Amino acid sequence: MNPLDQRINEQFAGLVVRKDLVKRVKGNAIVPSFVLEYLLGQYCATSDEDSINSGVETVKGILARHYVHRNEAGLIRSNIRERGRYKVIDKVSVSLNEKRDVYEATFGNLGIKQVLVPTDTVKRHPKLLVSGVWCIADLEYMYTEDRDTSPFILTSLKPIQLSRFDYNAYVEARCQFSTSDWIDLLLQSVGFNPEYFDRRGKLLQLVRLIPFCERNYNVIELGPKGTGKSHIYSEFSPHGILISGGEVTVAKLFVNNSTGRIGLVGYWDTVAFDEFAGKSKRTNRALVDILKNYMANKSFSRGIETLGAEASMAFVGNTTHPVPYMLQHANLFDPLPRQYYDSAFLDRIHFYVPGWEMDIIRSEMFTDGYGFVVDYLAEILRHMRNHDMSQAYRPHFDLLDDISTRDRTGVQKTFSGLMKVIFPHGEATPREVEELLRIALEGRKRVKDQLMRIDTTYEPVRFGYTDGDKRVRLVKTLEELEYPAHYGGVAVDAASETELVERVAVRVESAEIQTTPTHVVVQEGQTGVSYDDLFGAYIAEAKEITVTDPYIRAFWQARNMMEFLETVAKWKSADGDVAVHLVTQQDEFNDSQTEYFERMRDASAPLGIRFSWEFDDSRSIHARHIITDDGWKISLDRGLDIFQRYAMNDAFDFANRLQQNRGCKAFEVTYLRLDEN
Repeated sequence: MNPLDQRINEQFAGLVVRKDLVKRVKGNAIVPSFVLEYLLGQYCATSDEDSINSGVETVKGILARHYVHRNEAGLIRSNIRERGRYKVIDKVSVSLNEKRDVYEATFGNLGIKQVLVPTDTVKRHPKLLVSGVWCIADLEYMYTEDRDTSPFILTSLKPIQLSRFDYNAYVEARCQFSTSDWIDLLLQSVGFNPEYFDRRGKLLQLVRLIPFCERNYNVIELGPKGTGKSHIYSEFSPHGILISGGEVTVAKLFVNNSTGRIGLVGYWDTVAFDEFAGKSKRTNRALVDILKNYMANKSFSRGIETLGAEASMAFVGNTTHPVPYMLQHANLFDPLPRQYYDSAFLDRIHFYVPGWEMDIIRSEMFTDGYGFVVDYLAEILRHMRNHDMSQAYRPHFDLLDDISTRDRTGVQKTFSGLMKVIFPHGEATPREVEELLRIALEGRKRVKDQLMRIDTTYEPVRFGYTDGDKRVRLVKTLEELEYPAHYGGVAVDAASETELVERVAVRVESAEIQTTPTHVVVQEGQTGVSYDDLFGAYIAEAKEITVTDPYIRAFWQARNMMEFLETVAKWKSADGDVAVHLVTQQDEFNDSQTEYFERMRDASAPLGIRFSWEFDDSRSIHARHIITDDGWKISLDRGLDIFQRYAMNDAFDFANRLQQNRGCKAFEVTYLRLDEN
């Protein structure tokens, strides 16, 4: 185990599980992860390898004997009959038979109905009445000639969810982790390897948890297929339910006026609409209207009676066009069904998750480290719904006065949710508070800026805040920075924009680059940046170029250097000769480092590039920069290492082929004229 996994096991002994075990036990069982981790938590919540292997075999045995596969339902029913009593793991739903005045259960995979359920069982577990709950149930068999009576008898039923937990112990243990380690623990708990995500990507992943810890939180995520948009809502928590957006009715979601039965919002903490996008999808207009009222007022009407509920609403769907296309031709809500393409409905959304920033999920992105048993974390998040941290930024920052009440509510609910998830102990530094506040502002700003495109009655709003020195800090969305020509949106005054020059990323386009002294800041996650954009115009006339970067060692770092040489080859004159000299440090543990440089030298020579290198063993070089013989010094705070991890070996990934398609790390570049200093 790495140090983080060791500390996780020390602080949360018995409450964490190695996440790769889920794949080992799941097989072809179509069962949510929280069901499997419930069982793994009973037998494998340890770091001892022998105990883990024994526990995995035990869980596999339980699933083999008791989990009901649809194609083996007949065999299980036979086992119940022959043995007289048998335990099954299945999804159970209950309905009231008014004619017989009894509750009857339906076992989804087992395929049996009209199983009598005691009234007190329904009272203890009311969710059985709505869409069903995964349970461990004991069934008996007693034949009867009464055709209206099922021969199956339910003797006991236990929903698969944690029965108790110590919240104070959870908060105390949180204090033993740094912020970055805690975020990594949460990401591993969801099932992802933190190494494949940058800081911004991690925070956006954690936004998906907010509906579980914040009451009446409305979030939408639109993006390409395969980015894991629905995973959280279908696999993560027994308190959330994922439904098809095309199968929702007023009766199912809110209330059935004929029976008086409350719908999904009355029983679940989070109701998620899957496959929500699609212009051709038809939706009952009455559903949209009642949904608008519920999202705004937390209530809905049943005849003359008004009822309240706490369920958060999540809407996830796929986009069919890239972001610049949507910005140029319509807006970022364009994929939605026409009935939901309603400014009043969209204005109720607190946060728009930019799904296009999420990577397509690949097998290597799943973790084999330790994370919370998801049922435990789900109960913790549910408990947090009773807490409010929406004002935790006030000692350090104030939102601008022109942010409306509805916008302010959206920002504060997102901020509160992120604080609960990351800082349940409330001990965040001003810088950490500011980071979460900016994310919250950006998500609501994305909603509001698109509403201005849809409905011209919406007025421009400056989304920002003031710090303790009363300086105004404005926030922009990442796509606003990447595609300013298409974005439009809110104009800000020049004075405020000047104050942000060191904080806000600048879109780097080759057409805008001029060989003048300047300073560029690129935001984490930003795309559309390349070495051609950053360096091309500044090295075009150079005959000698010196690159100083102590960290050109590993293969991916050497590849960065090779791509810089590609930029030199593109920008130099066809008949010109350029000398590129690298000053770096030798990696005594990597025998391939010199081999990489030799191969670069040999490949560059036919193109008129004389590549050379030297190792500075003084260990004194830290600053990274590029110096040209025609007077330019380009200071690089990250050197050539500006790109986030990408599929370097995938020949069919555009991020591998084109730098512009890669996400960036946060970095700064300063261009100086040496002859002017």
